[in-house]
Amino acid sequence: MNVADILVDGFTRIRETVHSAVEGLEPDDLHARLDEGANSIAWLVWHLARVQDDHIADAAGTEQIWFTQDWAARFDLPFAKDATGYGQSGKQVAAVQVGSVELLLGYYDAVHLRTVDFVQGLDGKALDRVVDEAWSPPVTLGVRLISVLSDDLQHAGQAAFVRGSLERR
Repeated sequence: MNVADILVDGFTRIRETVHSAVEGLEPDDLHARLDEGANSIAWLVWHLARVQDDHIADAAGTEQIWFTQDWAARFDLPFAKDATGYGQSGKQVAAVQVGSVELLLGYYDAVHLRTVDFVQGLDGKALDRVVDEAWSPPVTLGVRLISVLSDDLQHAGQAAFVRGSLERR
């Protein structure tokens, strides 16, 4: 197994968990929060997709599909168009209202396809490239990709947990 295969496998596991957490839900369930401070499934999946889109686009030297495929307009969220959810308040989390499962999964799947396309072309040497010099030590592509994988798996698992909690109500 090579580096690209491992990365594709990791990102595919995120996709499987996201779909399992979201498919078949009604909009009310997408937006349900276990308490006032909790994240909804809609917010968790939107956020993980936004972070992945942002970080992969930066690493690939391309524009985010949030903008190039007009997802920002389709979601029409009440905050800055370039928001990724990082550091958002409970009020902002509640403002992530998604019209349908199809919209949410449509954006996520578009991000997933872009990610897989990008990582399939990588080899071990590519992972050593510095992609962010704002940190000490500077962040390499390999570290950035593992960071995205880790963050996304956590949020996908949280979405699955929320769904399970809702189903037991």
